[in-house]
Amino acid sequence: MLKILNLKLTQTKIVLLVSLYFLFFYNLTFFSKTLKIYPLNTEHVYSLFTLLAILYLVINLLLSVLRVRCIFKGFLIILFFLAMAAAYVMDSYAVVIDDTMLVNVLSTDAKESMDLLTLRLGIYFIFLFLFPSFLIYKAKIEDLSLKEEIKSRFKSIGISLVLILILLFSAGKFYASFFRTQKALRYYTNPTYFIYSMGKLATKNIKNPNKEFIHIGRDAKFSKNNSGRKLFIFVLGETARRDRFSLNGHKKKTNPLLEKENTISFNNVTSCGTSTASSVPCIFSNMGRSNFSIEEAKYRENLLDVLGHTKEVNVLWRDNNSSSKGVADRVKFEDYKTSALNTLCDAVECRDVGLLVGLQAHIDLVKEKDIVIVLHQMGNHGPAYFKRYPKEFEVFKPVCLTSELSKCTNEQIENTYDNAILYTDFFLSKVIDLLKNNSQKFDTSMIYMSDHGESLGENGVYLHGMPYIMAPRAQIEVPLIMWFGGKLSTQMDFVSLKGRINESYSHDNFFHTVLGLMKIESNDYDPKLDILHGM
Repeated sequence: MLKILNLKLTQTKIVLLVSLYFLFFYNLTFFSKTLKIYPLNTEHVYSLFTLLAILYLVINLLLSVLRVRCIFKGFLIILFFLAMAAAYVMDSYAVVIDDTMLVNVLSTDAKESMDLLTLRLGIYFIFLFLFPSFLIYKAKIEDLSLKEEIKSRFKSIGISLVLILILLFSAGKFYASFFRTQKALRYYTNPTYFIYSMGKLATKNIKNPNKEFIHIGRDAKFSKNNSGRKLFIFVLGETARRDRFSLNGHKKKTNPLLEKENTISFNNVTSCGTSTASSVPCIFSNMGRSNFSIEEAKYRENLLDVLGHTKEVNVLWRDNNSSSKGVADRVKFEDYKTSALNTLCDAVECRDVGLLVGLQAHIDLVKEKDIVIVLHQMGNHGPAYFKRYPKEFEVFKPVCLTSELSKCTNEQIENTYDNAILYTDFFLSKVIDLLKNNSQKFDTSMIYMSDHGESLGENGVYLHGMPYIMAPRAQIEVPLIMWFGGKLSTQMDFVSLKGRINESYSHDNFFHTVLGLMKIESNDYDPKLDILHGM
């Protein structure tokens, strides 16, 4: 690319050089994963060469189609930045940048994004953004007439297509297997796959002013056998995986306080998605994972709306995470990410326990209705697990005190993550204490469930957000913990309920379980999906 500083080049030639730069410097994860499957030996050498050449030609083809003559330099500079960010995330955490992950990125607040600011990101910023951007900015572009420009562009596109076809046919046996069995590898191509994902996301989010908003549970009412006021708290966990809870058999005592309570912990629960953006609205939806889409959820009521339709339930959402992802748009919402409401904020962040500040006063103000409270945790949000708990909860050592997880050992990462689980144990115990203090006036209950799990370096994968079809179990297996107080503690058949802890459940069960727990009847309620039905 140094030629660009000394020569006048056409836009077509610059794209050819830029494509080469993208190929070799932004696709390290793709190459690494490919070589694990197809080692560089005499059997695979030609196939790998064709794969390299095809990726180069596809990048050139894509840039040739997308580039706009009058904003050519700006287009490439923006692309360098986006590709740099994608390369950093993929190389550091093996995270896939698909349309769901893009939604997650767009809904992440600035404070969460700060956790990704590392020295390694600075190096990527210099060599994969500033350096190529400087070369493009200084490049001398040969002016061609519109006719010559169009001819040059179509010639490049045509040659690329022909060469791609030739290469595909020359290694036909390899590609017949590759496209069928290695679909996941394409998720790591850069910038091709994230550009495809951006296009897919943009298409999904085209506003349809005529799209009907769907109402559900308008017939919701309390059942005849409903008696006594109910106080139900749902703790919506963040990035907590099931197998890191000692309640579920984890060797480290991450739940010393919950183990003293009469809790029910389920061992076989899976999430609806692998990111907060998809899982949170899905948890409160009655569509089920197989039918759920983020786009449809925007035009559809959820569980909180159904509770409101009874006219007898007071609903409050308190959030110490990025947002409710649209779930709480029609109920009372309180932001506990700042010290304005959350008085338990330290120099690092506002703590989850702060979600309980003033909550008793809210309960006391509701004189007649049942009460449902959602507490949305910061939980185990990565990669800065060390920020998720106060220093006194740093029980498991050594720990990882950086967001650059590649610099830490697996033991350090797991210890830090487990310390955050230990803090969640403390937080949940405080929620239970609050409920106990109200169990004389209410039938009290708590459900804790995480939105998704987390990869902690298994097979070189970190964080979450993998496409569901290829996501490891660690990203989709989530904890589900229940606690009951007041009359429920004596009326509930705990023996039968504990007999269900190994049965297969998912986020799909939550909508119906809450309606059953709250004694609410509706045509949208399915007792077969109610975990507590018959209890």
